[in-house]
Amino acid sequence: MNQYLETYEKLLSYVHKDNIKLDEVLRNHTYTRLGGKADLLVTPTTYLEVQNVVKFAKEEKIPLTLLGNGSNLIVKDGGIRGIVLLLKHFNSITTEGDVLVAQSGAAIIDASRKALQEHLSGLEFACGIPGTVGGALYMNAGAYGGEIKDCLDHALVVDIDGNLVKRTAADLDLDYRTSNIAEKEDIVLEATFQLKAGNYDEIKAIMDDLTFKRESKQPLEYPSCGSVFKRPPGLFAGKLIQDSELQGTSIGGAEVSTKHAGFIVNKNNATATEYIALIRHVQKTVKEKFDVQLEREVRIIGEDLEE
Repeated sequence: MNQYLETYEKLLSYVHKDNIKLDEVLRNHTYTRLGGKADLLVTPTTYLEVQNVVKFAKEEKIPLTLLGNGSNLIVKDGGIRGIVLLLKHFNSITTEGDVLVAQSGAAIIDASRKALQEHLSGLEFACGIPGTVGGALYMNAGAYGGEIKDCLDHALVVDIDGNLVKRTAADLDLDYRTSNIAEKEDIVLEATFQLKAGNYDEIKAIMDDLTFKRESKQPLEYPSCGSVFKRPPGLFAGKLIQDSELQGTSIGGAEVSTKHAGFIVNKNNATATEYIALIRHVQKTVKEKFDVQLEREVRIIGEDLEE
């Protein structure tokens, strides 16, 4: 029996019962198709509900974990204890002049498409990034020479005490694939991007080119966590993995992609345990062969499965 049944009853004061689930399997909600059960999965529909859940979890001393779409995240097979917040209902994207405001649960790809539709330039680089807007801020997502910090003006967040707070881009300490969002335990609700008026055909040509590059080089036919490793200074993780002859190596249902060595794909119902074991095998092999320690870009959260 779920130990959080009483917590579930209390949460009904803050969130509609349709938006609270007990023992929800997280692999059904992650891009990687990995992850065990969440004790409680909460999908709020208003900013006030998020604030109330954050305050409630703090008062009750219940662990609270924010989950995007799990595109740069591995949830372990034992799942996540306490409350998992999924902001999938926050998916609106609006523009006014050359400013675009996207809620955190919206796909960053959709934000780039909305910018194109409105003849706005600055988010072209994001047209192939599979994460949410919130996740993109969390890791200062980037591709093909652009990154979030290039065009982010500010974000609206719920802080650790449940307050609504505006954070400027400078406040977030955005750097290569990092920010201070995790450290501050902020929950991003929306992001405001400062873009530039541009020519529709020129913006579309750039996006079409980037989409072609992505589709021709990346293994999009299988679930994956995207690029697994950060780029080592002056080197390329994919090239090191390729030169280590690791492409096609598999553990269980997880495989080092034969299309792009920097990706590990969930080829055949892999478990998180298999996926993580393959990541470690790649790190160990590259270290032995080239004396380079590959640093993970993907985050790993949750509990190991109890035997």
